[in-house]
Amino acid sequence: MHPLITPNQLEELINTGADILICDCRFDLGNPHAGRDAYNTGHIPGAIYVDLDRDLSAEKTGQNGRHPLPSPSAWAQTKQRLGIDSGVHVIAYDAHGSVYASRLWWMLKASGHDQVQVLDGGLNAWNGSIGTVPREVLPLKTTPPVQPWSGLVTVDAIEACVAAGRQAAQCIVDARAEDRYRGENETLDPVGGHIPGSLNRFFKYNLSSGQFKSPDALRIEFMDLLGNTAASNVIHQCGSGVTACHNLLAMEVAGLPGSLLYAGSWSEWCADPRRPIAQ
Repeated sequence: MHPLITPNQLEELINTGADILICDCRFDLGNPHAGRDAYNTGHIPGAIYVDLDRDLSAEKTGQNGRHPLPSPSAWAQTKQRLGIDSGVHVIAYDAHGSVYASRLWWMLKASGHDQVQVLDGGLNAWNGSIGTVPREVLPLKTTPPVQPWSGLVTVDAIEACVAAGRQAAQCIVDARAEDRYRGENETLDPVGGHIPGSLNRFFKYNLSSGQFKSPDALRIEFMDLLGNTAASNVIHQCGSGVTACHNLLAMEVAGLPGSLLYAGSWSEWCADPRRPIAQ
């Protein structure tokens, strides 16, 4: 299944009564209630609301990052609560360049759910009708099978990669804006900078006019960044493991699948003062 779906393709699925579950993933890091408020004001008809903090993250401990990944068992329970069974076709969207939709896309893919797509352009590209009546969430009767995360690396693996330096087989790519990567204008985390040796690919460079660039354009840009590094040796990170999923999705669109996610990202890395930082 192609990772992206166009608004026209989604509208056709809706009109034909296909078995789909549309997930509105809008969120605002500065106002955690803004996404649900926006959903209540208007959303694609039939969509449920999926919250970054409540549904796509675990509890924070102060050491595991700002949006820690839930355990496989907790994620299985969330899928049960949201009604995401193994056979349903999930379409995720937001109004922020597909950042939060990408997080849901990755979490489903990484837990064995292949039938998931992101609405290219999000709500801003949607020309169909807008609903205001929330869709009733229909929980599953049983919990889906617990699947270990696929394509996930831990902070220990990042520490080993940093220790290996130029001899490391793996390449770390930071999805944050250039100024935050350099350690400037940091407003979300207590320490500015980046993981030593990491490259920088601001996630917004994946987009043109709010939609993903063509596969050819994305492939050229990522190959220019990564050189001869295979996609399977690329580890994506960002501030808290959200926008990193955007780069993962973009590489999938580019025909470069199989890269990895460091979900704890900079907010976990910088929480331990013993870990080195670069600026």
